[in-house]
Amino acid sequence: MIWQSMLGVFTFAGIAWLFSESRRRVDLRRVLVGIGLQAALAVLLIHLPLSREIFALLNRMVLSLQEATAAGSAFVFGYLGSGELPFQANNVGSSFILAFQALPLVLVVSALSSLLFYWKVLPVVVRGFSWGLRRSLGVGGAEGLANSVNVFVGMVEAPLFIRPYLVRLTRSELFSVMTCGMATVAGTVMALYAAVIGKQVPDAMGHILVASILSLPAAITVARIMVPQTGEATPGELAAPEPAASAMDAVTQGTLQGIQLLLNIVGMLIVLVALVSLVNLMLGLIPEVGGAPVSLQRVAGLLMAPGCWLMGVPWSEAPAAGALMGTKTILNELIAYIDMSRLPPETLSPRSLLIMTYALCGFANPGSLGIMIGGLCTMAPGRRDEIVALGLRSILSGTLATCMTGCIIGIVGGSA
Repeated sequence: MIWQSMLGVFTFAGIAWLFSESRRRVDLRRVLVGIGLQAALAVLLIHLPLSREIFALLNRMVLSLQEATAAGSAFVFGYLGSGELPFQANNVGSSFILAFQALPLVLVVSALSSLLFYWKVLPVVVRGFSWGLRRSLGVGGAEGLANSVNVFVGMVEAPLFIRPYLVRLTRSELFSVMTCGMATVAGTVMALYAAVIGKQVPDAMGHILVASILSLPAAITVARIMVPQTGEATPGELAAPEPAASAMDAVTQGTLQGIQLLLNIVGMLIVLVALVSLVNLMLGLIPEVGGAPVSLQRVAGLLMAPGCWLMGVPWSEAPAAGALMGTKTILNELIAYIDMSRLPPETLSPRSLLIMTYALCGFANPGSLGIMIGGLCTMAPGRRDEIVALGLRSILSGTLATCMTGCIIGIVGGSA
């Protein structure tokens, strides 16, 4: 299976090269350095003896956050928000309500991350990531900062930290920032995703965090292949978009931002699931194929199955894994993780579940693209045409980056 994953790394890089704006300008050395850095980080973060303890600590933190959030949700929503049921349940259906019991976690994490930025904890970590990217991959200061921030905040919030430099970024740097936004997930939703798949994937929070970290060099590498650097790198320093006046102000700002994010998630989930159901109803008019009705998920599964096989998933499991990748690309990664958590136990092996955990960990989908284009065009209106032109390409580049991350896990991850 390892040879499948090794083949996949170079196949996905080759697909990026086929879509390159200037194939002759692709720096092969930088590509190999990027792949090597990703593999080295994977070995370090997954197989280092200390990593097990860190993963366990992160998962205990997630459980603590869930308990704290449940207390707040139960206080506001009662039994709908994890409080005690005022009646006797007959266990016919599930009492779990996503909007009231899982999504409020976004609010708490958003407030905490804002507080950590105010206390200068996260800025130190971000500068460390940025320094590492500059030294290893030769990215500019502004690009490195924006890409590093993507591990902790969303694809719209990250560019805010280099807003003064957006108009000066080269086309390649702009595309790199967009790709990293598509290939990672915000820290505010990591705990939510870990909570969703925690029963299927041991140490889920640690793996979700590592997935975003590993996808950084992959995203920069793919972006450099598809839109090679042509000018001088843009320098830049970290600039907080709206500095908080106090710790309480930071918590307030984080909560308000979390409310907006939560409403966006709820709205997108309702609309996207409804649209897919509508399409499936229309596809249901087509005669059954293979004894089962035709659906968007089945079609996506067949189309994405070869890519999942290249990541190291056995061919017998590839259609199910492909359906998850299709759901992630058409809808979003949260729905894909929810679908993965509902798979029958023998559908995917532990190794395949681990690979898919990493491959699904990215924002590359049409809904996220609309959010990102809206945010970037507001911050850099003079580059609107360029941002829109690079939009669809960023979905492809972000997907290729997370697929490469899945391949790397297939090579070095084992069943960790």
